[in-house]
Amino acid sequence: MRASYVLPLRSAQPLADPAFATYLRWLAGRAEVLVIDGSAPEIFAAHAARWGSFVRHLPVDADLVTPMGKVGGVLTGIRHARHERVIVADDDVRYDEHALTAIIAALDECEVVRPQNYFDPLPWHARWDTGRTLLNRAYGGDWPGTLAVRRSALLATGGYDGRALFENLELVRTVVAAGGRERLAQDILVRRIPSTTQHFMGQRVRQAYDEFARPGRLVFQLAVLPAVLGLAAGKKWKTLGSVVLGAVLVAEAGRRRDGGTRVFPASASLLAPFWLTVERGVCSWLAVAMRLRWGGVRYRDSVLPLAATPMSALRRRHAGKLSSTSTSMGLNEPLLDNSAEQAVTPTTMGISARSSR
Repeated sequence: MRASYVLPLRSAQPLADPAFATYLRWLAGRAEVLVIDGSAPEIFAAHAARWGSFVRHLPVDADLVTPMGKVGGVLTGIRHARHERVIVADDDVRYDEHALTAIIAALDECEVVRPQNYFDPLPWHARWDTGRTLLNRAYGGDWPGTLAVRRSALLATGGYDGRALFENLELVRTVVAAGGRERLAQDILVRRIPSTTQHFMGQRVRQAYDEFARPGRLVFQLAVLPAVLGLAAGKKWKTLGSVVLGAVLVAEAGRRRDGGTRVFPASASLLAPFWLTVERGVCSWLAVAMRLRWGGVRYRDSVLPLAATPMSALRRRHAGKLSSTSTSMGLNEPLLDNSAEQAVTPTTMGISARSSR
């Protein structure tokens, strides 16, 4: 496969899981694998010793360090990738042969592809979060921990904003604003390993904050809790029951779409109304409070106010940057061979931490 696989990571402890190393080795037999590692030097060295013989293990380029650390890793990977087709994936994503082949092929017809993640195994919190996934599948599509993008598309835009919390949305919006085509590929099902319960709990308000990038959804989610409490206070149980049933039916429609029943259990549809009210209905208000209190959401040692750049602003910034020639190049051959790699510089790439601000 003529493709590059970019995996940005930053770990507080060395990743010693043999299964992860096995996955990287499997990938390396099918694509160029770039692990862009923002870990501390001693952890970086441990990772290099484990994987350096079969992947390209690189630090984040100094001029691409960004407030949202993952973006710097992605842009570094794009800069050094040797192929036009690039898959970007978090370290908990696990492609199989079918999904890998399908997403690479999908880039023949568009500039960016958004596949569908599913959790396996399925502890309680992953099953709970799958309720969210199913609702998203019914309306506008879910946002996975992996995308595929044409390298030339991100070169043309100079990258995407490294201050955006909702970084996958920022990437897709940037490519589309420049004239690129997005494919929502809900039929390309890609396994994702669930996080620990502690990590899951720590992400709830931050994920709710992402909806500042989509104000209509945020307003709806802010209205959920008052509406439910109002119905309960008025003892309008029949109406409340109808609302709950409606949410279940919407989630079930999402589950049945594009072959989702192969990986999503029916029980997740039953959890969707509880995710919407108990989690998102509460956490949306906490996200607003965080915005008022700190001006944004806490991320590592900083506060990020920007969820994602509005599409209108991105269109003004990037309109016309993609053309049929700039995004069709190199689909059959690598953009770079080994000897040309050193010629790729921040200047020739045009990607920097500031270029898309």
